[in-house]
Amino acid sequence: MSIILSWYEQKAVADLLAFLSLDVKGIYLGPTLPAFISPNVLQYLIDTFDITPISTPEKDLEFCLQQEA
Repeated sequence: MSIILSWYEQKAVADLLAFLSLDVKGIYLGPTLPAFISPNVLQYLIDTFDITPISTPEKDLEFCLQQEA
């Protein structure tokens, strides 16, 4: 399962916290990162939960489609 979490609504913060509490890895965040994610917090999320800021729609979709089932 691929998760690309967009920050268009405030409930996305609750979604992210729920996924992190369930130890879900490989989440893409974007289109821009929330203001509360400082560079240090982002690095912690990357190291601990394999969080990835989204890039371009084409690159992100290509990556998601290349993952094995």
